[in-house]
Amino acid sequence: MTTYLSETDKALPMTKPPVFDDPAEERAYLKRRLTAAVRLFGHYGFDEGISGHLSVRDPEHHDRFWVNPFGVAFNRIRVSDLICVDTEGRVVHGHLPVNPSAFVIHSAIHTQRPEAHAAAHAHTLNSRALTALKLGLAPVDQESTAFWNDHVLCDDYEGPTVDPEQGKAVADALGDKRAILLRYHGLITVGATIDEAAFWFISFDRCAQVQLLARAAGQLVPMSDEQAASARAGFGDPNLAWYSFQVLYDHIVNLQPDFLDE
Repeated sequence: MTTYLSETDKALPMTKPPVFDDPAEERAYLKRRLTAAVRLFGHYGFDEGISGHLSVRDPEHHDRFWVNPFGVAFNRIRVSDLICVDTEGRVVHGHLPVNPSAFVIHSAIHTQRPEAHAAAHAHTLNSRALTALKLGLAPVDQESTAFWNDHVLCDDYEGPTVDPEQGKAVADALGDKRAILLRYHGLITVGATIDEAAFWFISFDRCAQVQLLARAAGQLVPMSDEQAASARAGFGDPNLAWYSFQVLYDHIVNLQPDFLDE
């Protein structure tokens, strides 16, 4: 099988995530990245009233995570607005309330996926449209192969996710995948960094839009398994996702630098 971009560390001049010795310094860095991701979600139109939340595990207290608070628009969130939540759903840092759905979903994912330090969820138009058709993401372009055999469609729906058992069911359905489509609900992506999780979300939503446009225009012609595997070796690289987010981070800093207010 021919491969392309299969060793992206060598094929592309990418940097890697920084390593910190000081948890406080790392926490400050993660909070800036998390807030940037929330602002980018607003920039891309992923907001839907009170819905949508992104989280990153605290670098020192691994049973806690930072998340955007309830009732603050994506486009208005600042670093100073972020809250830190413990395993009981208590806000241990910050002055704003936690979204109950954010707690039950993210706490379950962080508990069941120790390697997934970040998660992103929103009710985007494209993800909701795709699930209304009861479809997953097909490998119809290079970018979509990042999720080939690495996402699931959860068909269960029991109303808004506000009960801990519902959150556990979502985490169980996600399993070891990097993305889950929730029927009638939206999309969740995870990653080793908030940069990765956020980029996977943005990319997945755009891939969903491509699939919906193509399906509306005619018959889908997905890649063969060999083609999908070849493309996934490059486009599914977690470091490529992390590095791609750095470009978006610079963009949102230039557009909306006020989010850095602490």
